Amino acid sequence: MNKSIYLLLLLLLSLGCENDHKLTFETQQLEGESCDDCPEVQISLPKALDETILAEAINTALEEEVIAILAWDEDKEIETMEDAINSFSGSFKELKNKFPDETVGWEAKINCDVAFENKSILTLVMNAYTFTGGAHGYSAVTFLNFDKIKGQETEQWELFDDEEGFVNYAETKFRIQEDVPQDTNINGTGFMFEGDHFHLSENLGYTQDGIQLIYNQYEIASYADGPKILTIPFAEANKYLKRPVKK
Repeated sequence: MNKSIYLLLLLLLSLGCENDHKLTFETQQLEGESCDDCPEVQISLPKALDETILAEAINTALEEEVIAILAWDEDKEIETMEDAINSFSGSFKELKNKFPDETVGWEAKINCDVAFENKSILTLVMNAYTFTGGAHGYSAVTFLNFDKIKGQETEQWELFDDEEGFVNYAETKFRIQEDVPQDTNINGTGFMFEGDHFHLSENLGYTQDGIQLIYNQYEIASYADGPKILTIPFAEANKYLKRPVKK
């Protein structure tokens, strides 16, 4: 066999082995009703196509997140993303009927992508923006972590073999990044950690650059300060993780 052809076959085989753990997704797009008195709603999500328990868990988790963001009508049972869109639109229309001269347009934009995937872990990152009146809208990032071996979404604490050790290490890194002296109160420079104690962000996930913590607006600082992001490379985080990543 020609040497160049042989090398090409080896390369293709290698690439195939690298990608055989990847899940299959298609983009699912949903929009709200288009009319003068309708809020703008745009949703773009990855839909897992594999016929597995994991794929079902992924799709269910994404739907639940969208419902939590858009469901405004507490009196109605909302089971699907379409129901949630209708709830969001219906609440806006009801408000506009009551206060036609004071109600400005609402909007909701939600998109989600794969942030990280290997043979054992999948992390999705969802970006959501909603505006329902007031001085400004609200943006939030949500990580959804899945254990591909167990075929289920994981709670944050389940990501760690040594969560306490990771919390302590993350605090040290956070203080260095944000110029908070190591020997002073964590809120000494204006942060708003509950109970004056450092804690992990509500949204933490695997990314290509390492374990990332995202503190959304209002979580530990004012809206004007924006989100706070801390990324800990895998070389530093691996000793605390249940599923370490070799880079």
